[in-house]
Amino acid sequence: MTALSVTTDRLKFLRLALAADAVVTGGNGLVYLAFAGPVAALLGPEAGLLRGIGVFLLVYGAAVGLLATRRAISPAATRAVIALNIIWTLGSVAAVITGAGDFTTIGAIWAIAQALAVAGFAELQIMGLRKARNQ
Repeated sequence: MTALSVTTDRLKFLRLALAADAVVTGGNGLVYLAFAGPVAALLGPEAGLLRGIGVFLLVYGAAVGLLATRRAISPAATRAVIALNIIWTLGSVAAVITGAGDFTTIGAIWAIAQALAVAGFAELQIMGLRKARNQ
């Protein structure tokens, strides 16, 4: 086995977890940008806010995707992604609980479901970091 194949094998799970996060995040951002009006009517937050979130999600998704494609994935950058995913999760739950998001019932359900998905990505990324370190 060559050094390159060992490196690739060690990072495969982490790379997949980051790539999945990037695709889902970027896709969500595209929907918020392209369909801000209808999505706002369905979920509750104003279209302008959704467009801003959409831009953030596109940029964030691209950055996470770029990280996933690096030959050597930075543990520090991965920890930053994990931290941001946890912040997003907590912020989404807080927005629903406090009413700050002005969500419809469907919007509140979507925000919680999205928070759970983002928390799942964070957990997969934590697992991927551990696998990379332990192999």
